[in-house]
Amino acid sequence: MAALASNVQVAVIGAGAMGAGIAQVAAQAGHPVKLYDNRPGAAAQAVTGIDRQLARLVDKGKLLAAERETINARLCPVDTLEALADAGLVIEAIVENLQVKQALFSQLETLCAADCILASNTSSLSITSLAAGLERPQHVVGMHFFNPAPLMALVEVVSGLATDPAVAACIYATAQAWGKQPVHARSTPGFIVNRVARPFYAESLRLLQEGAADCASLDALMRDSGGFRMGAFELTDLIGHDVNYAVTCSVFDAFYGDFRFQPSLVQKELVDAGHLGRKTGQGFYRYAEGVERPQPAELHSSACAEACVVEGNLGVMQPLVERLRQSGIAVTQRAGSGLIQVGDATLALSDGRLASQRAREDGLRNLVLLDLALDYSSATRIAISWSADTSDSARDQAVALLQRAGLKVTGVADLPGLVVLRTVAMLANEAADAVLQGVGSAADIDLAMRAGVNYPCGPLAWAANIGIAHTLRVLDNLQCSYGESRYRPSLLLRRCEAKGGTLHD
Repeated sequence: MAALASNVQVAVIGAGAMGAGIAQVAAQAGHPVKLYDNRPGAAAQAVTGIDRQLARLVDKGKLLAAERETINARLCPVDTLEALADAGLVIEAIVENLQVKQALFSQLETLCAADCILASNTSSLSITSLAAGLERPQHVVGMHFFNPAPLMALVEVVSGLATDPAVAACIYATAQAWGKQPVHARSTPGFIVNRVARPFYAESLRLLQEGAADCASLDALMRDSGGFRMGAFELTDLIGHDVNYAVTCSVFDAFYGDFRFQPSLVQKELVDAGHLGRKTGQGFYRYAEGVERPQPAELHSSACAEACVVEGNLGVMQPLVERLRQSGIAVTQRAGSGLIQVGDATLALSDGRLASQRAREDGLRNLVLLDLALDYSSATRIAISWSADTSDSARDQAVALLQRAGLKVTGVADLPGLVVLRTVAMLANEAADAVLQGVGSAADIDLAMRAGVNYPCGPLAWAANIGIAHTLRVLDNLQCSYGESRYRPSLLLRRCEAKGGTLHD
Protein backbone atom coordinates (compact mmCIF):
# COMPACT_ATOMS: atom_id res chain seq x y z
CA MET A 1 0.00 0.00 0.00
CA ALA A 2 1.20 3.51 -0.76
CA ALA A 3 2.39 5.98 1.84
CA LEU A 4 0.15 8.80 2.96
CA ALA A 5 0.33 11.71 0.55
CA SER A 6 2.44 14.59 1.84
CA ASN A 7 -0.61 16.87 1.90
CA VAL A 8 -2.39 14.65 4.43
CA GLN A 9 -2.81 16.37 7.79
CA VAL A 10 -0.82 14.68 10.56
CA ALA A 11 -1.70 15.30 14.20
CA VAL A 12 0.61 14.55 17.12
CA ILE A 13 -0.75 14.40 20.66
CA GLY A 14 1.78 14.97 23.41
CA ALA A 15 4.35 17.75 23.14
CA GLY A 16 7.12 16.20 25.20
CA ALA A 17 10.50 15.30 23.72
CA MET A 18 9.13 12.31 21.81
CA GLY A 19 5.97 14.01 20.54
CA ALA A 20 7.88 17.11 19.44
CA GLY A 21 10.44 14.91 17.69
CA ILE A 22 7.74 13.02 15.79
CA ALA A 23 6.09 16.30 14.78
CA GLN A 24 9.43 17.53 13.46
CA VAL A 25 9.94 14.34 11.43
CA ALA A 26 6.48 14.59 9.86
CA ALA A 27 6.87 18.28 9.05
CA GLN A 28 10.31 17.74 7.52
CA ALA A 29 8.73 15.05 5.33
CA GLY A 30 6.30 17.64 3.94
CA HIS A 31 3.13 17.12 5.97
CA PRO A 32 1.09 19.84 7.60
CA VAL A 33 1.31 18.98 11.30
CA LYS A 34 -0.88 19.93 14.23
CA LEU A 35 0.58 19.48 17.70
CA TYR A 36 -1.64 19.21 20.76
CA ASP A 37 -0.92 18.86 24.46
CA ASN A 38 -3.36 19.17 27.37
CA ARG A 39 -0.87 21.35 29.25
CA PRO A 40 -1.59 24.99 28.36
CA GLY A 41 1.15 26.46 26.20
CA ALA A 42 3.12 23.21 25.91
CA ALA A 43 2.43 22.71 22.20
CA ALA A 44 3.51 26.24 21.30
CA GLN A 45 6.61 25.85 23.43
CA ALA A 46 7.42 22.59 21.64
CA VAL A 47 7.11 24.24 18.23
CA THR A 48 9.56 26.91 19.40
CA GLY A 49 11.90 24.15 20.51
CA ILE A 50 11.63 22.47 17.11
CA ASP A 51 12.60 25.75 15.46
CA ARG A 52 15.72 25.88 17.66
CA GLN A 53 16.63 22.37 16.50
CA LEU A 54 16.16 23.40 12.87
CA ALA A 55 18.26 26.51 13.44
CA ARG A 56 21.12 24.32 14.66
CA LEU A 57 20.85 22.28 11.47
CA VAL A 58 21.06 25.49 9.45
CA ASP A 59 24.14 26.57 11.41
CA LYS A 60 25.78 23.21 10.68
CA GLY A 61 25.00 23.48 6.98
CA LYS A 62 22.64 20.50 7.06
CA LEU A 63 19.53 22.53 6.25
CA LEU A 64 18.89 25.63 4.16
CA ALA A 65 17.41 28.67 5.89
CA ALA A 66 14.51 28.64 3.42
CA GLU A 67 13.79 25.01 4.28
CA ARG A 68 13.70 25.89 7.94
CA GLU A 69 11.05 28.51 7.26
CA THR A 70 9.01 26.09 5.15
CA ILE A 71 9.09 23.40 7.84
CA ASN A 72 8.11 25.90 10.53
CA ALA A 73 5.17 27.00 8.43
CA ARG A 74 3.87 23.42 8.41
CA LEU A 75 3.80 23.22 12.24
CA CYS A 76 0.70 24.44 14.02
CA PRO A 77 0.17 24.20 17.79
CA VAL A 78 -3.51 23.78 18.73
CA ASP A 79 -5.36 24.07 22.01
CA THR A 80 -8.16 21.51 21.61
CA LEU A 81 -8.59 17.94 20.44
CA GLU A 82 -11.45 19.13 18.22
CA ALA A 83 -8.90 21.00 16.13
CA LEU A 84 -7.50 17.61 15.02
CA ALA A 85 -10.72 16.53 13.30
CA ASP A 86 -9.26 16.92 9.78
CA ALA A 87 -6.23 14.68 10.44
CA GLY A 88 -5.64 11.62 8.28
CA LEU A 89 -3.13 10.25 10.80
CA VAL A 90 -3.06 10.88 14.54
CA ILE A 91 -0.01 9.76 16.51
CA GLU A 92 -0.28 9.80 20.30
CA ALA A 93 2.85 10.16 22.42
CA ILE A 94 1.31 10.63 25.84
CA VAL A 95 1.77 8.94 29.22
CA GLU A 96 2.29 5.14 29.16
CA ASN A 97 -1.07 4.33 30.72
CA LEU A 98 -3.45 1.94 29.00
CA GLN A 99 -6.67 3.48 30.31
CA VAL A 100 -5.61 7.02 29.44
CA LYS A 101 -4.65 6.03 25.89
CA GLN A 102 -7.87 4.02 25.41
CA ALA A 103 -9.95 7.01 26.50
CA LEU A 104 -8.05 9.25 24.08
CA PHE A 105 -8.58 6.90 21.13
CA SER A 106 -12.26 6.57 21.97
CA GLN A 107 -12.57 10.35 21.88
CA LEU A 108 -10.63 10.62 18.62
CA GLU A 109 -12.93 8.09 16.95
CA THR A 110 -15.84 10.47 17.44
CA LEU A 111 -13.88 13.49 16.18
CA CYS A 112 -11.92 12.22 13.19
CA ALA A 113 -13.02 10.84 9.85
CA ALA A 114 -13.87 7.14 9.54
CA ASP A 115 -10.69 6.45 7.55
CA CYS A 116 -8.33 8.26 9.94
CA ILE A 117 -5.46 6.08 11.17
CA LEU A 118 -4.89 6.15 14.93
CA ALA A 119 -1.28 5.35 15.81
CA SER A 120 0.32 4.87 19.21
CA ASN A 121 3.96 5.55 19.98
CA THR A 122 3.77 3.19 22.97
CA SER A 123 6.93 1.23 23.69
CA SER A 124 5.31 -1.45 25.81
CA LEU A 125 1.50 -1.43 25.85
CA SER A 126 -0.53 -3.91 23.83
CA ILE A 127 -1.91 -2.49 20.58
CA THR A 128 -4.63 -5.14 20.80
CA SER A 129 -5.67 -3.80 24.21
CA LEU A 130 -5.52 -0.18 23.05
CA ALA A 131 -7.91 -0.96 20.20
CA ALA A 132 -10.29 -3.11 22.21
CA GLY A 133 -13.73 -1.55 22.62
CA LEU A 134 -13.33 0.88 19.73
CA GLU A 135 -15.76 0.94 16.84
CA ARG A 136 -12.90 0.77 14.32
CA PRO A 137 -10.09 -1.22 15.96
CA GLN A 138 -8.77 -2.10 12.50
CA HIS A 139 -7.52 1.47 12.15
CA VAL A 140 -5.32 1.31 15.28
CA VAL A 141 -1.63 0.56 14.81
CA GLY A 142 1.61 0.99 16.70
CA MET A 143 4.13 3.48 15.31
CA HIS A 144 6.95 3.23 17.80
CA PHE A 145 9.72 5.79 17.24
CA PHE A 146 12.99 5.78 19.15
CA ASN A 147 14.39 8.75 21.00
CA PRO A 148 15.43 11.21 19.64
CA ALA A 149 12.92 10.68 16.83
CA PRO A 150 14.57 13.04 14.29
CA LEU A 151 17.87 11.14 14.58
CA MET A 152 16.98 7.50 15.25
CA ALA A 153 16.18 5.53 12.10
CA LEU A 154 13.95 2.77 13.43
CA VAL A 155 10.16 2.74 13.56
CA GLU A 156 8.42 -0.39 14.82
CA VAL A 157 5.09 -0.76 12.98
CA VAL A 158 3.08 -2.86 15.41
CA SER A 159 -0.07 -4.74 14.46
CA GLY A 160 -2.64 -5.70 17.05
CA LEU A 161 -5.05 -8.57 16.63
CA ALA A 162 -7.58 -6.36 14.81
CA THR A 163 -5.19 -4.11 12.84
CA ASP A 164 -6.00 -4.07 9.14
CA PRO A 165 -2.89 -5.30 7.24
CA ALA A 166 -3.47 -2.48 4.74
CA VAL A 167 -3.24 0.06 7.56
CA ALA A 168 0.03 -1.45 8.79
CA ALA A 169 1.35 -1.46 5.22
CA CYS A 170 0.41 2.21 4.80
CA ILE A 171 2.19 3.22 8.01
CA TYR A 172 5.23 1.15 7.00
CA ALA A 173 5.38 2.94 3.63
CA THR A 174 4.79 6.30 5.32
CA ALA A 175 7.67 5.73 7.73
CA GLN A 176 9.89 4.91 4.74
CA ALA A 177 8.76 8.11 3.01
CA TRP A 178 9.73 9.98 6.17
CA GLY A 179 13.29 8.66 5.83
CA LYS A 180 12.96 6.01 8.51
CA GLN A 181 13.75 2.29 8.54
CA PRO A 182 10.50 0.59 9.53
CA VAL A 183 9.99 -3.01 10.61
CA HIS A 184 6.79 -4.97 11.06
CA ALA A 185 6.13 -6.39 14.52
CA ARG A 186 3.28 -8.27 16.14
CA SER A 187 1.84 -6.84 19.35
CA THR A 188 3.56 -8.92 22.02
CA PRO A 189 5.31 -7.71 25.18
CA GLY A 190 8.26 -5.47 24.32
CA PHE A 191 7.56 -5.76 20.57
CA ILE A 192 11.00 -6.42 19.01
CA VAL A 193 13.62 -4.13 20.52
CA ASN A 194 12.55 -3.98 24.16
CA ARG A 195 12.15 -7.74 24.19
CA VAL A 196 15.27 -8.83 22.32
CA ALA A 197 17.50 -6.29 24.14
CA ARG A 198 16.80 -7.62 27.66
CA PRO A 199 19.82 -10.01 27.71
CA PHE A 200 22.19 -7.15 26.88
CA TYR A 201 21.49 -5.71 30.32
CA ALA A 202 20.71 -8.95 32.13
CA GLU A 203 23.95 -10.78 31.40
CA SER A 204 26.22 -7.92 32.45
CA LEU A 205 24.16 -7.45 35.61
CA ARG A 206 24.46 -11.13 36.41
CA LEU A 207 28.19 -11.19 35.70
CA LEU A 208 28.63 -8.26 38.07
CA GLN A 209 26.54 -9.96 40.75
CA GLU A 210 28.63 -13.15 40.40
CA GLY A 211 31.93 -11.30 40.68
CA ALA A 212 33.15 -11.83 37.12
CA ALA A 213 34.69 -8.35 36.95
CA ASP A 214 33.95 -4.73 37.85
CA CYS A 215 31.60 -2.43 35.91
CA ALA A 216 34.35 -0.57 34.07
CA SER A 217 35.95 -3.82 32.87
CA LEU A 218 32.67 -5.37 31.74
CA ASP A 219 31.65 -2.18 29.92
CA ALA A 220 35.05 -1.93 28.23
CA LEU A 221 34.79 -5.51 26.99
CA MET A 222 31.36 -4.91 25.48
CA ARG A 223 32.72 -1.84 23.68
CA ASP A 224 36.27 -2.78 22.74
CA SER A 225 35.67 -6.45 22.01
CA GLY A 226 31.96 -6.64 21.28
CA GLY A 227 31.77 -3.45 19.23
CA PHE A 228 28.80 -2.02 21.14
CA ARG A 229 28.77 1.75 21.53
CA MET A 230 28.26 1.49 25.28
CA GLY A 231 28.39 -1.23 27.89
CA ALA A 232 25.34 -2.16 29.92
CA PHE A 233 26.28 -0.16 33.02
CA GLU A 234 27.03 3.13 31.29
CA LEU A 235 23.95 2.68 29.10
CA THR A 236 21.56 2.02 32.00
CA ASP A 237 23.09 4.99 33.83
CA LEU A 238 22.22 7.07 30.76
CA ILE A 239 18.70 5.66 30.35
CA GLY A 240 17.93 5.90 34.06
CA HIS A 241 17.64 2.84 36.28
CA ASP A 242 14.06 3.60 37.19
CA VAL A 243 13.12 3.48 33.49
CA ASN A 244 15.25 0.47 32.53
CA TYR A 245 14.23 -1.54 35.59
CA ALA A 246 10.54 -0.73 35.02
CA VAL A 247 10.72 -1.97 31.41
CA THR A 248 12.38 -5.20 32.53
CA CYS A 249 9.73 -5.73 35.21
CA SER A 250 6.99 -5.02 32.67
CA VAL A 251 8.31 -7.58 30.20
CA PHE A 252 8.92 -10.12 33.00
CA ASP A 253 5.35 -9.73 34.27
CA ALA A 254 3.87 -9.79 30.76
CA PHE A 255 5.56 -13.13 30.10
CA TYR A 256 4.09 -14.58 33.32
CA GLY A 257 7.39 -14.56 35.18
CA ASP A 258 9.52 -16.27 32.53
CA PHE A 259 13.01 -16.26 34.06
CA ARG A 260 14.59 -15.24 30.76
CA PHE A 261 13.41 -11.73 31.69
CA GLN A 262 14.05 -11.84 35.44
CA PRO A 263 14.89 -8.37 36.84
CA SER A 264 18.20 -7.86 38.62
CA LEU A 265 18.47 -7.41 42.37
CA VAL A 266 21.59 -5.33 41.73
CA GLN A 267 19.61 -2.83 39.69
CA LYS A 268 16.69 -2.89 42.11
CA GLU A 269 19.03 -1.85 44.89
CA LEU A 270 20.13 1.18 42.88
CA VAL A 271 16.51 2.13 42.25
CA ASP A 272 15.65 1.69 45.93
CA ALA A 273 18.57 3.93 46.87
CA GLY A 274 17.58 6.61 44.36
CA HIS A 275 20.84 6.12 42.46
CA LEU A 276 19.20 6.38 39.05
CA GLY A 277 22.25 7.22 36.96
CA ARG A 278 23.31 10.42 35.27
CA LYS A 279 20.13 12.30 36.18
CA THR A 280 20.79 11.85 39.91
CA GLY A 281 24.58 12.06 39.69
CA GLN A 282 25.15 8.46 40.70
CA GLY A 283 24.34 5.02 39.37
CA PHE A 284 26.92 2.37 38.64
CA TYR A 285 29.27 5.31 38.15
CA ARG A 286 29.49 8.68 39.90
CA TYR A 287 28.98 11.82 37.83
CA ALA A 288 29.97 14.57 40.25
CA GLU A 289 32.37 17.15 38.91
CA GLY A 290 35.97 16.08 39.33
CA VAL A 291 35.20 12.39 39.90
CA GLU A 292 37.45 10.27 37.70
CA ARG A 293 35.95 7.41 35.73
CA PRO A 294 37.28 4.02 36.91
CA GLN A 295 39.52 2.26 34.41
CA PRO A 296 39.08 -1.35 33.23
CA ALA A 297 41.35 -4.00 34.67
CA GLU A 298 44.16 -5.14 32.45
CA LEU A 299 46.61 -8.02 32.65
CA HIS A 300 50.26 -7.43 31.72
CA SER A 301 52.98 -9.91 30.91
CA SER A 302 56.69 -9.64 30.34
CA ALA A 303 56.89 -13.22 29.06
CA CYS A 304 58.36 -13.87 25.63
CA ALA A 305 55.93 -14.93 22.89
CA GLU A 306 57.66 -15.27 19.53
CA ALA A 307 55.86 -18.30 18.09
CA CYS A 308 52.66 -20.27 18.39
CA VAL A 309 51.01 -23.32 16.89
CA VAL A 310 47.49 -23.14 15.48
CA GLU A 311 45.74 -26.49 15.50
CA GLY A 312 42.93 -26.74 12.96
CA ASN A 313 40.47 -24.02 12.01
CA LEU A 314 39.60 -21.50 14.73
CA GLY A 315 36.18 -20.73 13.25
CA VAL A 316 35.00 -17.21 14.04
CA MET A 317 38.37 -16.59 15.70
CA GLN A 318 40.33 -17.38 12.51
CA PRO A 319 41.13 -13.68 11.71
CA LEU A 320 43.27 -13.68 14.86
CA VAL A 321 45.77 -15.95 13.07
CA GLU A 322 46.57 -13.36 10.41
CA ARG A 323 46.76 -10.69 13.10
CA LEU A 324 49.35 -12.78 14.95
CA ARG A 325 51.37 -13.18 11.76
CA GLN A 326 51.25 -9.45 11.05
CA SER A 327 52.52 -8.84 14.57
CA GLY A 328 55.67 -10.81 13.85
CA ILE A 329 54.60 -14.03 15.54
CA ALA A 330 55.85 -17.19 13.81
CA VAL A 331 52.67 -19.23 13.27
CA THR A 332 52.84 -22.93 12.59
CA GLN A 333 49.65 -24.50 11.27
CA ARG A 334 48.73 -28.14 11.83
CA ALA A 335 45.67 -30.34 12.06
CA GLY A 336 43.64 -30.19 15.23
CA SER A 337 40.43 -29.12 16.91
CA GLY A 338 40.67 -25.34 16.89
CA LEU A 339 43.30 -24.56 19.53
CA ILE A 340 46.30 -22.24 19.83
CA GLN A 341 49.42 -23.48 21.63
CA VAL A 342 51.93 -20.96 22.97
CA GLY A 343 54.61 -22.19 25.36
CA ASP A 344 52.83 -24.28 27.96
CA ALA A 345 49.44 -22.61 27.41
CA THR A 346 46.49 -23.84 25.36
CA LEU A 347 44.12 -21.14 24.09
CA ALA A 348 40.59 -21.77 22.83
CA LEU A 349 37.37 -19.88 22.12
CA SER A 350 34.88 -20.45 24.93
CA ASP A 351 32.09 -22.92 24.24
CA GLY A 352 30.07 -21.94 27.32
CA ARG A 353 31.72 -24.35 29.74
CA LEU A 354 33.77 -23.28 32.74
CA ALA A 355 37.46 -23.28 31.91
CA SER A 356 38.15 -25.77 34.70
CA GLN A 357 35.34 -28.04 33.52
CA ARG A 358 36.52 -28.02 29.92
CA ALA A 359 40.13 -28.59 30.90
CA ARG A 360 39.09 -31.65 32.88
CA GLU A 361 36.62 -33.06 30.35
CA ASP A 362 38.81 -32.48 27.27
CA GLY A 363 42.15 -33.27 28.91
CA LEU A 364 43.64 -29.82 28.21
CA ARG A 365 46.51 -28.58 30.38
CA ASN A 366 47.00 -24.90 31.19
CA LEU A 367 43.78 -23.94 29.43
CA VAL A 368 43.06 -20.26 28.75
CA LEU A 369 39.67 -19.42 27.26
CA LEU A 370 39.11 -16.46 24.95
CA ASP A 371 35.93 -14.44 24.69
CA LEU A 372 34.10 -13.55 21.48
CA ALA A 373 35.07 -10.43 19.54
CA LEU A 374 32.99 -8.73 16.88
CA ASP A 375 36.08 -8.69 14.65
CA TYR A 376 39.28 -10.34 15.84
CA SER A 377 41.28 -8.42 13.24
CA SER A 378 40.42 -5.01 14.73
CA ALA A 379 39.27 -5.54 18.34
CA THR A 380 41.36 -3.66 20.89
CA ARG A 381 40.54 -5.74 23.97
CA ILE A 382 39.76 -9.36 24.78
CA ALA A 383 38.57 -11.17 27.89
CA ILE A 384 40.20 -14.35 29.09
CA SER A 385 39.56 -16.82 31.88
CA TRP A 386 41.63 -19.84 32.84
CA SER A 387 41.29 -23.20 34.51
CA ALA A 388 42.19 -23.72 38.17
CA ASP A 389 45.28 -25.76 37.28
CA THR A 390 46.66 -23.23 34.75
CA SER A 391 50.06 -22.10 35.96
CA ASP A 392 50.89 -18.42 36.30
CA SER A 393 53.65 -18.79 33.73
CA ALA A 394 51.32 -20.41 31.18
CA ARG A 395 48.74 -17.68 31.69
CA ASP A 396 51.47 -15.05 31.26
CA GLN A 397 52.53 -16.68 27.99
CA ALA A 398 48.95 -16.47 26.70
CA VAL A 399 48.68 -12.83 27.75
CA ALA A 400 52.03 -12.06 26.10
CA LEU A 401 50.85 -13.59 22.81
CA LEU A 402 47.66 -11.53 22.80
CA GLN A 403 49.56 -8.38 23.76
CA ARG A 404 51.94 -8.94 20.83
CA ALA A 405 48.85 -8.90 18.61
CA GLY A 406 47.93 -5.47 19.99
CA LEU A 407 45.15 -6.60 22.31
CA LYS A 408 44.56 -5.35 25.82
CA VAL A 409 43.77 -8.36 27.97
CA THR A 410 41.20 -8.29 30.75
CA GLY A 411 40.94 -11.30 33.01
CA VAL A 412 37.52 -12.37 34.28
CA ALA A 413 36.48 -15.01 36.78
CA ASP A 414 35.94 -18.55 35.55
CA LEU A 415 32.26 -18.20 34.68
CA PRO A 416 30.53 -19.94 31.75
CA GLY A 417 30.55 -18.12 28.42
CA LEU A 418 32.75 -15.20 29.56
CA VAL A 419 31.26 -11.79 28.70
CA VAL A 420 30.61 -10.94 25.04
CA LEU A 421 29.98 -14.53 23.95
CA ARG A 422 27.27 -15.30 26.48
CA THR A 423 25.60 -11.93 25.87
CA VAL A 424 25.53 -12.35 22.09
CA ALA A 425 24.35 -15.96 22.40
CA MET A 426 21.47 -14.85 24.62
CA LEU A 427 20.57 -11.95 22.29
CA ALA A 428 20.51 -14.38 19.36
CA ASN A 429 18.46 -16.84 21.39
CA GLU A 430 15.81 -14.24 22.23
CA ALA A 431 15.76 -13.02 18.63
CA ALA A 432 15.31 -16.60 17.42
CA ASP A 433 12.38 -17.12 19.78
CA ALA A 434 10.82 -13.89 18.52
CA VAL A 435 11.06 -15.21 14.95
CA LEU A 436 9.69 -18.59 16.01
CA GLN A 437 6.68 -16.93 17.66
CA GLY A 438 5.93 -14.71 14.67
CA VAL A 439 6.81 -11.41 16.33
CA GLY A 440 8.85 -10.36 13.31
CA SER A 441 10.97 -11.73 10.49
CA ALA A 442 14.63 -12.53 10.99
CA ALA A 443 15.60 -9.68 8.68
CA ASP A 444 13.35 -7.19 10.48
CA ILE A 445 14.59 -8.24 13.90
CA ASP A 446 18.24 -7.83 12.90
CA LEU A 447 17.44 -4.46 11.34
CA ALA A 448 15.53 -3.36 14.44
CA MET A 449 18.46 -4.09 16.73
CA ARG A 450 20.93 -2.27 14.48
CA ALA A 451 18.75 0.77 13.73
CA GLY A 452 16.90 0.98 17.06
CA VAL A 453 19.67 0.43 19.61
CA ASN A 454 22.79 0.70 17.42
CA TYR A 455 23.99 -2.88 17.77
CA PRO A 456 27.09 -3.45 15.65
CA CYS A 457 25.50 -6.53 14.09
CA GLY A 458 22.06 -8.08 14.08
CA PRO A 459 21.99 -10.86 16.70
CA LEU A 460 20.82 -13.51 14.22
CA ALA A 461 23.45 -12.56 11.65
CA TRP A 462 26.01 -12.63 14.48
CA ALA A 463 24.93 -16.14 15.48
CA ALA A 464 25.32 -17.25 11.87
CA ASN A 465 28.85 -15.81 11.86
CA ILE A 466 29.73 -17.62 15.08
CA GLY A 467 28.03 -20.73 13.71
CA ILE A 468 24.58 -21.94 14.71
CA ALA A 469 26.07 -25.13 16.13
CA HIS A 470 28.54 -23.23 18.32
CA THR A 471 25.88 -20.75 19.47
CA LEU A 472 23.62 -23.64 20.42
CA ARG A 473 26.51 -25.37 22.22
CA VAL A 474 27.17 -22.24 24.27
CA LEU A 475 23.51 -22.02 25.30
CA ASP A 476 23.32 -25.72 26.15
CA ASN A 477 26.43 -25.39 28.31
CA LEU A 478 25.11 -22.26 30.02
CA GLN A 479 21.87 -24.06 30.82
CA CYS A 480 23.81 -27.08 32.09
CA SER A 481 26.03 -24.88 34.28
CA TYR A 482 23.18 -22.89 35.84
CA GLY A 483 20.39 -25.46 35.65
CA GLU A 484 17.95 -22.66 34.77
CA SER A 485 15.29 -22.24 32.10
CA ARG A 486 16.72 -18.75 31.55
CA TYR A 487 19.32 -20.25 29.22
CA ARG A 488 17.11 -22.76 27.40
CA PRO A 489 17.91 -22.66 23.67
CA SER A 490 15.21 -21.63 21.25
CA LEU A 491 13.59 -24.42 19.28
CA LEU A 492 14.36 -22.41 16.14
CA LEU A 493 18.10 -22.68 16.82
CA ARG A 494 17.79 -26.44 17.25
CA ARG A 495 15.74 -26.69 14.05
CA CYS A 496 18.25 -24.65 12.06
CA GLU A 497 21.17 -26.65 13.42
CA ALA A 498 19.41 -29.95 12.66
CA LYS A 499 18.60 -29.10 9.05
CA GLY A 500 21.82 -27.20 8.40
CA GLY A 501 19.98 -24.03 7.43
CA THR A 502 20.17 -20.43 8.52
CA LEU A 503 17.95 -18.24 10.67
CA HIS A 504 17.22 -16.03 7.65
CA ASP A 505 15.79 -18.91 5.55
